Amino acid sequence: MTQVDILILSNGPGEVTTWVRPVVKALRQKFGDDRNQVRISVVLSPCSNATGKEAAIALSYPEVDRVQKAEYFWQFLLWGKTFENWDWRSHGVVVFLGGDQIFPVVIGKKLGYRTVVYAEWSARWHKWIDRFGVMKPEVAADVPQKYVYKFTVVGDLMLEASSHSSLVTCTERSDALSLPKCRSIGHLSLTNDKEQMTNDNKVGQKTELIGLLPGSKAAKLAQGVPLSLAIAQYIHAKRPQTKFVISVAPTLDLQTLASFDDPKKNPIAEIFGFGGASLIVPEDASSKPLLKTTTGLTVELWQENPAYHLLSQCCICLTTVGANTAELGALGVPMIVLLPTQQLDAMRSWDGLPGLLANLPGVGTLCAKVINWLFLRFVRRKGLLAWPNIWAQEEIVPELIGKLQPQEVGEMVLDFLAHPEKLDDIRAKLRKIRGESGAAQKIAQIVSEEIEK
Repeated sequence: MTQVDILILSNGPGEVTTWVRPVVKALRQKFGDDRNQVRISVVLSPCSNATGKEAAIALSYPEVDRVQKAEYFWQFLLWGKTFENWDWRSHGVVVFLGGDQIFPVVIGKKLGYRTVVYAEWSARWHKWIDRFGVMKPEVAADVPQKYVYKFTVVGDLMLEASSHSSLVTCTERSDALSLPKCRSIGHLSLTNDKEQMTNDNKVGQKTELIGLLPGSKAAKLAQGVPLSLAIAQYIHAKRPQTKFVISVAPTLDLQTLASFDDPKKNPIAEIFGFGGASLIVPEDASSKPLLKTTTGLTVELWQENPAYHLLSQCCICLTTVGANTAELGALGVPMIVLLPTQQLDAMRSWDGLPGLLANLPGVGTLCAKVINWLFLRFVRRKGLLAWPNIWAQEEIVPELIGKLQPQEVGEMVLDFLAHPEKLDDIRAKLRKIRGESGAAQKIAQIVSEEIEK
């Protein structure tokens, strides 16, 4: 085979972790590991949701050979030269996995490469893009007939998340979480939670695992961490068989996460009546770190990414808006989406121009407050913020927006746990709206066909 370069264009943390990861894995399975024959490069474009760690995450994938950070994107788009002046082979394919669909058009022309676009909701630039892999047939419904041949339904890339996870019901999860045995650290002394789980089971109680996904950016974490932990305390006090785990975003370190549960460092915690928590790092490296609240509740911190096997074992998850909702939806995991508005500038993770304005130095906070006030006052449509609800165009998973309090959210969770048939109904609806599986392999096949051309 002729030497080939495959250039992946992507942008935000959600795309890098949930789209790029399965596609580069499928490409290596398709073409093999001989880098002299097929080289995989990743170029990132700016994104309002970016954390700055996307390049490091992409470079950690063994299938990827080189990565360029988003800060150097515009010079590459305009002049066709990367910051490190990469060489390019004469044959190649540009694969679009996030950003603006005009990017592969421009870059494909500059490099003389074929172009493949993964289109989740809409497909543009039909005349200039060589092939489209679309999530559902509806994406290609209004495409002019002369371009229909370019379109292939590949399914939902998010489903790659659940391909290696088995979904089980809430009542089957009595041994879902292996909690660590820690020594006493400072003034804290942890009990053997695994032993407590066994004792719960002896009296007929099944451990119920609840996932907490408070976000990855400071504006969301400031509210999301104390609120979710306060909810966990409320639920556990009334339903002791519940266990909680935080799926830590790959771009977030534990010390930063823990700082948001400290009322002295994060005054917003007091709004939710949350007394704080301490970070427990066990001496045994094989054990998980924990957050222990002032009430004695311990919450495991899960840093493996992606945490699909863990999340698929949760009865329900509490999450903020964003890629988390798409991943949970693909896994078929029920969720409650929380958007507390006690801090009006917290929702800075908008796409497009609003996101750029909300994150401008100096005036970003004011812009964020104005944008979010306008959103809450005039724009918001109930039930169409989480990705599963957008997919279905109806509220499948609850979305709670406003000055949320732990007790009201906790009561909703307790009601779901007391009536598992409600959770089963959400699970069934989530599975119904998902696209086909095997999207990454189908995209790799499209790339192979374009290479042959």
